[in-house]
Amino acid sequence: MTDHPILNQIALSYCPVIDRNRGVCATRLSVFPLNPSQDLDARGLLDAIAEAWPVGGPQVWVNVLGERLLRELINAQPATHILIEIPAFMATDPEYLEPIKTLHANGNELLLKGRPFKELPREILPCFKHSIIDFDDDRRLEGNAPAPAGLPEGVVRTIGHIQSNIGNVDAMELSFRRGATAVLGWPIDDAITTSGKASDQPALQVIVQLIDQVHKEAEIDELESTLKRDPALAYKLMRYINSPAFGLSVEISSFRHAIMILGYQRLKRWLALLLATASKDPNMRPVMFASVRRGMLLEELARISGDDEMRSELFICGVFSLLDRMFHQPFSELLKTIPVPERVFQVLSDGSGPYAAYLNLVKAMEGQTLDEIRESAEALFMSFADINRCVLKAMANATQLD
Repeated sequence: MTDHPILNQIALSYCPVIDRNRGVCATRLSVFPLNPSQDLDARGLLDAIAEAWPVGGPQVWVNVLGERLLRELINAQPATHILIEIPAFMATDPEYLEPIKTLHANGNELLLKGRPFKELPREILPCFKHSIIDFDDDRRLEGNAPAPAGLPEGVVRTIGHIQSNIGNVDAMELSFRRGATAVLGWPIDDAITTSGKASDQPALQVIVQLIDQVHKEAEIDELESTLKRDPALAYKLMRYINSPAFGLSVEISSFRHAIMILGYQRLKRWLALLLATASKDPNMRPVMFASVRRGMLLEELARISGDDEMRSELFICGVFSLLDRMFHQPFSELLKTIPVPERVFQVLSDGSGPYAAYLNLVKAMEGQTLDEIRESAEALFMSFADINRCVLKAMANATQLD
């Protein structure tokens, strides 16, 4: 990741854009200027974002929490796969009409953030693809209920809406019943419903058995026999290992070949990733998205001051950090059957140990408050330049695995 000076002047957070099929169709990147009155290099920010989300790849929605930087970003003419969120107050301000119209004319899709307090100019309304409405600000709407009094009629009639600040599955389901095109947030707080027990998902049990066998360095024939119980998992594992994010110079052609090339410890890392992405429950897709990015981000953070062992353990810590949601079991029970290093056990079981501060930082970057990110960064004595480079590198690596 290139050393962009602006990365030391901002904080970043991220969340998924979840469509009606419960798939993650884009990433929302929130940008907090550390000093809102400071002039910042908007072009440098766009260049940094483009390294993680290049043209031709997945969309990224950019949510800038500072009017000064957002104004510069609009004038810098971002690439068309970068969707810019425009606050409602700016969309009704005559000062921004021409820059917004220019962005739209150049092919940029724009997102209207929040409810405008007055009607948008007619020439501006077609510039916006969707409006983003906070879940807590929209609770009085049910199904096809009429818009609240005073809401500009044109906005409701012509722009589909995105529901933001989604924290659980119930809120996600309600938002889609209301007609939301997509939702923003982390529906992981109560992602486990009464949909079944972990034993109802054989793929999960196969991977747990494989991890245990690899941990014990079982014979290759025994491992292959276990993997043959689910050929789809074998295919997915091979796809992961041969992905650009893994960085191998040779193609792995079989599970036996993988063990010979990688060794048991490196293979265990990728079985951990497979476990965190094996659920067939559609509502688990945001959980799997979070798990992969947590693992990738924790690994990148460990590169700053950690050794190979620490990087490996923090990767596993991240991808395992939401397994309790997937297995419908607390970690106190899960970790009796899934072998993990002691430092990983400590942070997953009760939030203690040397890795707790790292996981707290990652969780803060899944939120939307600058204060939490600052506090977590200070606890690790890390600069924002280092942290933000890790975020963008992790996002790029995770996208290669999706």
